[in-house]
Amino acid sequence: MIISSNLAAQSAANDLSNTSAALAKSLAKLSSGSRIVNAYDDAAGVAISLRFDAKIERANAARDNVANAMSFTNTQDGYLKRVAKTLNRMSELAMLSLDGTKSDGDRTLYQNEFTQLSNYITNVGGKEFNSVSLFSASTVESVIDSEGTSFNMTGVNLTSTTYTTVTGSSIATTGAATTALSSIRTAITQLAGDRATIGAFQSRLNMANDQLAATIENFTAASSVIKDVDVARESTEFSRQNILNQSTTAMLAQANQLPQSVLRLLPQ
Repeated sequence: MIISSNLAAQSAANDLSNTSAALAKSLAKLSSGSRIVNAYDDAAGVAISLRFDAKIERANAARDNVANAMSFTNTQDGYLKRVAKTLNRMSELAMLSLDGTKSDGDRTLYQNEFTQLSNYITNVGGKEFNSVSLFSASTVESVIDSEGTSFNMTGVNLTSTTYTTVTGSSIATTGAATTALSSIRTAITQLAGDRATIGAFQSRLNMANDQLAATIENFTAASSVIKDVDVARESTEFSRQNILNQSTTAMLAQANQLPQSVLRLLPQ
């Protein structure tokens, strides 16, 4: 027996250090809810989860873009519904003006309303959405997925010749009313096509939104498998390390007592 070196105590101290580190690591996982506390826990997992998290963030941003694009098209269509009603009323006024039993004075009254409706269409043509023109020939571009795919929405132009011919027409005479009616019918046909185009954009945006929702859900689940701690499993590991830590502490105390027994062999 020797007293200059207590190898048993050194071994127990090393074991205590290891169990304390494992206990602290397990506690950190349980308290953070993450399986990866430090990069060395799973270097590959860290790299993969970072890429997944970045993709999820991009998908969330793209979803915001899609929501804004949907709001843009919904606003467009809301205005065009009213323009459609306006054109219908203007065509009705043109027909009334063609009535041979009406006097020019009567047509003047129809013309007053016709002018106000024309002004309304002109006013709608200048409307904006967050400083972006709603009704111009310019294409509105948006990004609709996490990879940066562009989606171009061609402009619905209320300042095109088809519409300005109507807003610049008159029904003050039967001849003018005949010409105006023809222009209005052409504009109604154009408007129907414009609304159909907007409807197609809305359908595409709805599909993009659904796809982004699925992407976010799937990659969140995949990232969770890599990063999130299994509480049941880690709780078991924590209990095991806690018991080992207590046992090692007790054995270290016993090992520190061993040299004292040597004193009994020394002469009194």
